[in-house]
Amino acid sequence: IVVYKTPTCGCCAAWVDHLRANGFAVRVHDLRDLSGVRRELKVPPRLASCHTAKVGRYVIEGHVPAADIKRLLDTRPRVDGLAVPGMPIGSPGMEQGARREPYDVLAFNAAGETTVFAQHR
Repeated sequence: IVVYKTPTCGCCAAWVDHLRANGFAVRVHDLRDLSGVRRELKVPPRLASCHTAKVGRYVIEGHVPAADIKRLLDTRPRVDGLAVPGMPIGSPGMEQGARREPYDVLAFNAAGETTVFAQHR
């Protein structure tokens, strides 16, 4: 997985640690501005989070759990990627004590259409 993040983002670094702990080889590129990467990878602006990644032909935006990425790679659906918009508390990299917010992992295409890929409650 190739991850694009800003150099000072602690939750992005924690998400990278989550990926590595779950068996992914990760290459990190620290950038001051991710807008060019998101535009190039066709991430719909409303799905943006704090980091963007590429694995195979898929884009991963935000705090997507490693288990959902593995499922994506196993099932190979006809989508462009997965996203967790925003930064929900309790998602990988955003663990802050026992508090957890429910969130959805959205599958998306370049046209901005989304479907729920996974729910985390």
